[in-house]
This record gives sequence, structure tokens and C-alpha cells, in this order.
Amino acid sequence: MSVSADRQALAGAPPVALTADGRLLSTMPNRLGYLSPTDASVGVEAIRRLFATQGYVWLKGLLPRGEVIDFRGWVLSHLAESGLLKPGTDPSLGIASEGVIDRRLAERRLMSVVRSTGYEGFCAQPRLSRLMDAFVGGLSYLHKRKIMRFTLPGTATVTPAHYDLVYLRGGTSRVVTAWIPIGDASIDMGGLLYLEGSHAIGTAMEAQFAKENSALDPQERISAYNRNMSEGGWVSKDLPEMAERFDTRWLMADFEAGDIVLHSPYMIHASTTNQSRERLIRLSTDIRYQNVDDEIDARWGNHWSLDDML
Repeated sequence: MSVSADRQALAGAPPVALTADGRLLSTMPNRLGYLSPTDASVGVEAIRRLFATQGYVWLKGLLPRGEVIDFRGWVLSHLAESGLLKPGTDPSLGIASEGVIDRRLAERRLMSVVRSTGYEGFCAQPRLSRLMDAFVGGLSYLHKRKIMRFTLPGTATVTPAHYDLVYLRGGTSRVVTAWIPIGDASIDMGGLLYLEGSHAIGTAMEAQFAKENSALDPQERISAYNRNMSEGGWVSKDLPEMAERFDTRWLMADFEAGDIVLHSPYMIHASTTNQSRERLIRLSTDIRYQNVDDEIDARWGNHWSLDDML
């Protein structure tokens, strides 16, 4: 990229200034860009090639939009008792209340939802199962530990930069994450960002950690909280510095209900703050697949809970 291009603001800049952990992301085109969408009908071989090259595949419209929006309404209606939603509004819109929210109650309801048959059915629906069977080249295994997050507008909540294998070292490295926005997740709502080309960076980092961790006992060696890792297993909380350090870009997208993103366990990703002017709640789930014949991390054989240290 030319020097003159580096000094120009990104064409099609985001509608808000993206922030994470109090830091402002650059809009220079060598530091911020857009994910490349892929038609969900391209076929599994093309999806595999893109996954290997990019570290991610953003599949447009894989799931029926109406069904995803209905599921959004179902989930949020179960959290509504906490005061999460604006009174009198359709839960599927996900408009956040401006009043007091009982966060602990909302989180307890969320823990119930992720243990429910309805959520399990959403994650194991035939469209996803068939795709993942084909992608992993055999019968796919869906990890029992599945994560759902809601992010309220006007809060500082973000996910720092990390790659997933840090939390899955007890099994195969051939794990695939499916990140699914439950409803539209426009850029201003703080959807996922991916660090361009970082599946190679994550692979190198993991090799270094494996070397540093070789003298640790087995349990500590696979832990994201061992003495050789940063707090919580995060790569960094400083997203702008990371783009500078690795001379690459954070990639963003306006995700729509029905989209999914498959990403490598080495791909570095993060989120920004939800700045929705319409006060929309960002709701998403991230679930992990692998070939059932590969080694499975036993720690992921339990339902997700907020205090499970993973």
C-alpha cells in the first residue's frame, strides 16, 4: 500500500468511531478494513480454501433470516424479567431498557437458555450439521460448552483480542468456531473484528507458548491462566497497538440475521463497544465443532457457566 493511501481515511468508514477498552481504532486503510463476504452456496471445497487462506469464512444467509429473528425474540423474552428490554416492545427487536436492569437475573436466565432444548436445537439444526460434517470431513462433534452473549448499548463491555485454541488446548487443534449473530449486528453494535492474516500470527504464538509451557504439569500446560500467559488468556486489550505491532488491519462487517462466520482456532478476534443509537442489544452465540474422531478437550464436555474459568 502506498504512503499516500496510508494517510487517507478509509473509504466507507464506520458510522461511529470504534472503541474498545477505552481506545480508539484507527480508520486508516492500512489499519481498518472490511471482511470479505462469501455466498453460502459456494460449496465446501471453496469454503475450505478460503478458510485456509483467510483464517475465516463469512457465509452470507446460510440460515433462514426469519427463523434467526424469531429465535432472537425467544431468547430475549426469557431475559425480559430482568428489565433488559424496553417495555412494550417486541422482544425480537431487542431494544434495551433505559431503566434499571437486574444484571445478575439476566445472567441466570441466560445460563438457563444455554441449557435448553430450544437453544440446543438452534445450534444443531440440519443446515449447520450438514455443513460441518462436510467441512470436517466426517461426522462433526458439537462441543457441549456453547457460549451466548448479549451486549448492551452504552456499556464498556468488550471481548479483548484472543484466539480460541488458548482455551481448547486439551484436545485437537482442528477445532472450528462458528460465530452466529442472533439478529442483525451492524458495525456500530460492536460485532466481531478479525485481525487480518492473524491465523499465522496465532499459530506462531501458540508454538512459542508450547515451548515455554513444556516444563509445566499437564493441567497448567493446557490452561489459559498459566504463568506464561497474559491475564485471562488475552493476546491484548489494546486493539490499535496490535494493528501497529503486526502491521495489519482489523476487519469489520455489518452482519445480518442468517449469517455465520467460521474461523480458525488461531485467528485473532475481538469486539468493540456497542454504540447503537437505536439502543439495540447485540446477541450472538459462538459454538465449536470438530471431527468426532479427533481428541476432544474434556473441559468442554460441560455446559458453559460464567465462572467456569474457561
